[in-house]
Amino acid sequence: MQAQSELKSKVKAFDCNHFIDGKYVTSNNGKTFDNINPATEEILGKVSEGGQEEIDLAVAAAKKALKGPWKKMSTSNRIAVIRRIGDIILERKDELAHLESLDTGKPLWLSNSLDIPRAAYNFHFFADYLRGLGTEAYQTDDQAINYAIRRPVGVVALINPWNLPLLLLTWKLAPCLAAGNTAVIKPAELTPMTATLLGEICRDAGVPDGVVNIVHGFGPDSAGSALTEHPDVDAISFTGETTTGKIIMQAAAKTLKRLSYELGGKNPNIIFADSDLDEVIETTLKSSFVNQGEVCMCGSRIYVERAAYDKFLEKFVEKTKEMVVGDPFDPKTKVGALISEEHYERVTSYIQLAQEEGGQILIGGKRPEGLNKGYYLEPTIIVGLDRTCRVVREEIFGPVVTIIPFDTEEEVIAQANDTHYGLSASLWTNDLRRAHRVAGQIEAGIIWVNTWFLRDLRTPFGGMKQSGIGREGGVHSFEFYSELTNICIKL
Repeated sequence: MQAQSELKSKVKAFDCNHFIDGKYVTSNNGKTFDNINPATEEILGKVSEGGQEEIDLAVAAAKKALKGPWKKMSTSNRIAVIRRIGDIILERKDELAHLESLDTGKPLWLSNSLDIPRAAYNFHFFADYLRGLGTEAYQTDDQAINYAIRRPVGVVALINPWNLPLLLLTWKLAPCLAAGNTAVIKPAELTPMTATLLGEICRDAGVPDGVVNIVHGFGPDSAGSALTEHPDVDAISFTGETTTGKIIMQAAAKTLKRLSYELGGKNPNIIFADSDLDEVIETTLKSSFVNQGEVCMCGSRIYVERAAYDKFLEKFVEKTKEMVVGDPFDPKTKVGALISEEHYERVTSYIQLAQEEGGQILIGGKRPEGLNKGYYLEPTIIVGLDRTCRVVREEIFGPVVTIIPFDTEEEVIAQANDTHYGLSASLWTNDLRRAHRVAGQIEAGIIWVNTWFLRDLRTPFGGMKQSGIGREGGVHSFEFYSELTNICIKL
């Protein structure tokens, strides 16, 4: 506690300005908006509100930088610069973690153990991956040799969500830079601080001016629209909710911009009776309530085989009661604050809806006692709903789960797939054949068996249906951030 108090006194929130062409600048019209601490409802600082003018300047800088020192930099030097970004993130880990928890309301231990280390690793991973990246080559009998070369796509718009701000931003920016592109970043307006610092970190690592640009602002009719509609933006990588993704797709269609989407999820967590319930519950607590349930891959629809249903429910409720909700800087806290008042009201409206739909709240569903400031909500478990209820079908994005019993594989597969989302799923069983059989029928981009959130960055990541377009990770990221040119030489 003393070390955290000392850190809290040293690390201060700050006003967030745009980072354009290697410099921090305010908006031309002087407009700003407040950055609110979701745990205290206090103002952390002012954020410059960008629009068309700032986007035009940032895109122009990025377009110019494509033909400058960044293009001429050797691959080995580019690798060194990208690795250095990761190194500096680790050097400033405590500062970045503190700012991330101030912005998001998440527990500091989570920022320290997951968000910031993973952000650094994203740069280290893609720098190392670039070193061994190859392309295709074919000889056509004795007639010709064909080989492919990679070129950068160009200026890429990176639009980031508020739930894992630095982690998900670096998941985009690292392969974007590794492939030789330049970037214009629009961070989520609710979590601007670590994105703002990333501009300075990139500059200190040796990234040339104009290669990385950051413009703060809002989405529709503001910085977001100006960026997605800009004719000199060649590709858009967006993580966020599905409705916004559809709007961006319409804007991108005008110039046929390349798109990569990770969108919403309503992910099933399927638990068979032959699984180890203690192991299941330990992981399910995380997959349900980590980061206040504000993770697109959280298993918010829990299906339990009837033979284990009562036992699972009893143990799961008991363990959920032990989760401490409160101050993000208290090491005992497991669940922090939701991101904003608007989001708090949205999540709690689903809890009210669950009761109207006939659901029973076994635990949670209300603000914890003694926490009168901040957007806190107790972890919430709901039973008694069927597959047609809105609370079961729609993404809530908070610490709220529904639990439904099932009797057969066929039944639970049908229920798991009965959604317009298809991001991820978890499956718990000790029957190897069943694991392969069921996993092969679940309509989701990533399926975890007897685990959750275990990632190998070489593997494809992305969603089916309305959960996304395309895949990221390893070579799949480079496929999006690169243009391939085939060269055919007659022998």
